[in-house]
Amino acid sequence: MDIFSYGISDLARIPARPVRSNKGTFGRVLTVGGSVGMSGAAYFAAKAAYRTGAGLVQIMTPEQNRIIYQTSLPEALLALYDPASPDVGAIKNAVCRATCVAVGMGLGTSDTAVTVLRAVLESVTSPLILDADALNILALYPELWALVPPSTVITPHPAEMSRISGLPIDTVCADIPAVAAEFAAQRGLICVLKDARTAVSDGERVMINTSGNSGMATGGSGDVLDGVIAALMAQGCSPFDAAALGVYVHGLAGDRAAALLSEYSVMASDIINEIPNVLKFR
Repeated sequence: MDIFSYGISDLARIPARPVRSNKGTFGRVLTVGGSVGMSGAAYFAAKAAYRTGAGLVQIMTPEQNRIIYQTSLPEALLALYDPASPDVGAIKNAVCRATCVAVGMGLGTSDTAVTVLRAVLESVTSPLILDADALNILALYPELWALVPPSTVITPHPAEMSRISGLPIDTVCADIPAVAAEFAAQRGLICVLKDARTAVSDGERVMINTSGNSGMATGGSGDVLDGVIAALMAQGCSPFDAAALGVYVHGLAGDRAAALLSEYSVMASDIINEIPNVLKFR
């Protein structure tokens, strides 16, 4: 198995931006999440996607979150649904228009959330990221795995990995790279198993991340990572490259935030704020 890490020179692997371009050139990211009372997760993913270069970002979320997102991130498009009766046709239409879809951040595990996730999985043809509650739903309804396309990127932390794999958390944490590689090979996907040293594997290759710090152990940090990976895929990176580069860029942004604020004081928004300073090195 090929095991490696990235360095600053690998930022050159991020696709160049042609001078003659428009917002469509850099892809349309759809983030699906943000249930009632949990709007922050999808906001962090969407803003991180914009900061990482996505041309357009759309948030699919319950109608009740409209004002929150229009106020906090007016650059984002909205695809709203009624949580009491989601329009599956409208959900599928939004999914089909996307260049990359990230689903699960703050989605919840209600019956409505299951309906939304199923509609996404039934209609997605672009690269897909599954995180957080999307993984929790898959743990509750394992039959949905049959709908997950090959080369999907999943971004579990150890507890989520334990739920979807059936392994005890201690076993997951004992060998992060091996667990990521084995699950990726079994499911035919890319596994980003988050830890102090996150491992990214497609079952044959393992990138062990060397950036990042304890300040990134904070609410919303994983949602930021989803947005970074989604934007890189929307701009043309392969799912594995987007995942591996995204983890590295995310960690570098966290390192810059910690250098400014201390590891005690980093918040998810601080990581987003440092993404532009990392991308300057591309």
